[in-house]
Amino acid sequence: MSGGRVALLGGGFSTDTDGLLDDWLLGHARAPRPRVCFLPTASGDAPGYVERFLAAFAARDCEPSVLPLFSRKLDDDALRTSLLAQDVVYVGGGNTADMLVVWRRHGVDRLLAEAYERGTLLCGISAGANCWAERSVTDSFGPLAVLSDGLGLLPGSVCPHYDSEPDRRPTYRDAVATGALPAGWALDDGTGALFEDGRLTRTVTRTPQARVYRVEPDGRGGSEERALPGEVLGEDVREDLGEALGQPPGCG
Repeated sequence: MSGGRVALLGGGFSTDTDGLLDDWLLGHARAPRPRVCFLPTASGDAPGYVERFLAAFAARDCEPSVLPLFSRKLDDDALRTSLLAQDVVYVGGGNTADMLVVWRRHGVDRLLAEAYERGTLLCGISAGANCWAERSVTDSFGPLAVLSDGLGLLPGSVCPHYDSEPDRRPTYRDAVATGALPAGWALDDGTGALFEDGRLTRTVTRTPQARVYRVEPDGRGGSEERALPGEVLGEDVREDLGEALGQPPGCG
């Protein structure tokens, strides 16, 4: 695939009061006044969640909208037209597994892949971060477990809430060590990661302590994690992400 961008969020309007991650996100939209569509599917289109999104983004220089699927009003043609017209698709948290089932039932999975190809910025928090990868760690089934049927727009695996839920780190690292999950990316709460054409190009954090990690097998039956440098939002600081990933100069 080409031209696609995905942003994984460890926060935003769902959890934060400072708005830093959402402002950072909108700064990467392709239009100066972007059209931003919220998909609250993972929460069952929870009204309170929708209201929080609309309140947060109505105050920004953008055109917010919401796509409910549990009370769907658009036919297939209108659904496609609406999604492909967006500059940003923002997916909320909730149950990743259930969300993917609903998306596939309505054909939203195919439309998101098409939007990705056309340059729409796809993003989200928690379930809205998991869904873009091939595989992830989820609590969709109760205890933490591997989810193997993500959309696959982002190669590898993803684990959100890496620092805030005690079982996430050991579960993810064990799954990568055993091969149940491919190598991938773990996000502390309060961080963001931008991928272009499947390649990590930027990481940010609301606090100096929170990080994005690369987690890989260590070749000895275990796994290893590398904390990646990231810009502290609100500060004029930017470290060399390419060097931390072992990329040659000039790579994103």
